[in-house]
Amino acid sequence: MSLLTADRAAVGSARTRVYAALRDAILDARYAPGRKLSENELAGQFDVSRTPIREVLATLRDERLVEVVPQVGTLVTRISDEGVRDAAFVREALECAAVRLAAERARPDDVAGLRDDLKAQGRAVAAGDHRLFDRLDDELHQRLCVISGRAIAWDLSRRANGHLARVRRLSLPDPDYLDAMLAEHRGVVEAVAAGDADRAEDALRHHLRMVLSALPALRASRPEYFADPDPEG
Repeated sequence: MSLLTADRAAVGSARTRVYAALRDAILDARYAPGRKLSENELAGQFDVSRTPIREVLATLRDERLVEVVPQVGTLVTRISDEGVRDAAFVREALECAAVRLAAERARPDDVAGLRDDLKAQGRAVAAGDHRLFDRLDDELHQRLCVISGRAIAWDLSRRANGHLARVRRLSLPDPDYLDAMLAEHRGVVEAVAAGDADRAEDALRHHLRMVLSALPALRASRPEYFADPDPEG
């Protein structure tokens, strides 16, 4: 069955649609680490030519979500400690700078939008809908960057975020983790609403590092998803 759930007539190029679906499948581990990806098979599965498949795989290679292994082919990468730390570093640098600006610039309608997102997150947690929560989580972080006037911070952060996003998605089915994530989001939003840039930055930095705290337990429960530990880690 095709992973491409959007109707073929949906707006957007084949490349855009395939990229979104394939990246999502990798982040969700529906395409598990170590899986071999064939251009021909993917082209058939998504009902597109090999050209957009080749372009998408090149983009995913830049994001370190796939790798080309000589004599083997293109494989979904295993989650690496270095990749997770790099993603966390980029997100902190970009998003913590952006949230300071957001706290200084947020208007009442901006705060209302953030709080609406939190309410939707609360409903997703109550329903145990971790996939919806994940989407709303991304929307909240994107909103903060847009409010800051530096929307590019979200675009760049997302491109670097692959390995960290995989850890987060694998952790989301734990209801305690969802509750903790929501509480962290509320702290960030309330600091922005209060116009407190220092508190907003501290709250967001703590939140972004929270994902890293799930890494040891996740590695222990899903060792097959991870590369060998970084000797410098």
